[in-house]
Amino acid sequence: MINLHLYTKVKSVTYLKKYFSLLIVLFFVACQSNDDTPTTGISQEIKDLIVFEGDEDAPIVIVNAQSGGDDELHREDVEVIIDILGPTGFLAVNVHQAQTLNPDLISSNDITLDQAINMNTQSIEMLYKVIKYFKDDGRTVYVFGSSFGGLVTQGLIAKKGIDLADKYLIVANRLDIDDVIWQGLSEGRFGLFENGINPVVSPNPDEDVIERNTARIIAGFTMYRYSQLFNVYEDLSKITYVYGKTDEVVGRLTAAEIEFMESKKITIIAGNGDHDQTTGGDNIIPIFIDLFGK
Repeated sequence: MINLHLYTKVKSVTYLKKYFSLLIVLFFVACQSNDDTPTTGISQEIKDLIVFEGDEDAPIVIVNAQSGGDDELHREDVEVIIDILGPTGFLAVNVHQAQTLNPDLISSNDITLDQAINMNTQSIEMLYKVIKYFKDDGRTVYVFGSSFGGLVTQGLIAKKGIDLADKYLIVANRLDIDDVIWQGLSEGRFGLFENGINPVVSPNPDEDVIERNTARIIAGFTMYRYSQLFNVYEDLSKITYVYGKTDEVVGRLTAAEIEFMESKKITIIAGNGDHDQTTGGDNIIPIFIDLFGK
């Protein structure tokens, strides 16, 4: 049975280590820079917004926008990255979101869509602050956003511009989610895409208050048409976008979305898999080797 949650949470460290880490490595190792290594460490103000692993003075910083819309910040994400890259030359950081910084926001009472939008604004601002800090320190910064993390990344680009970071990798997402999906989410009702195409929404809100609120947080991002918001940029070639043609969670990219991305010079990588396969399955690894392993 397919889960009706639009954005599933990442709970398995084993899953991450088996699939997700190699995908990250192939992307970011290929994008290494020869910038001089800064020697400033990390300020306490920034440390309060992140969990991190690796060399604090590393010239290359991988910033992870956490997936899942979870209420807990995952240290495992950065541990896996540094386990693969090694402790020297790389710094991996996972940035707080509003609901991870203050889980009580979604654990007690139902929030409104407006409250969810305000929380998303806070999440974007924290991500922006962390990225800008490392860029101002002379580092090369790559931003990774998968599933829900991709939504946060898209919100960041829409509000703060494409030139904030050096490269962006967005996986298993959409620019323009169908209205029926985000409207259902705004009411705490999750949905899916049959065969990656046809949207179906649960008739009833989720029984768990945290899940209902998570749905509204997702709606606070998916309600926007990013093809319109991104249209102000002539060149979005810093973005690599990976999607699955049978992604039941977010749906496949439409012809209009693909046409828009191509017009903005976004690199598009398509796979035949569903959501789980797209975010970490074996089928995507050869694509990353071909694209970044040369």
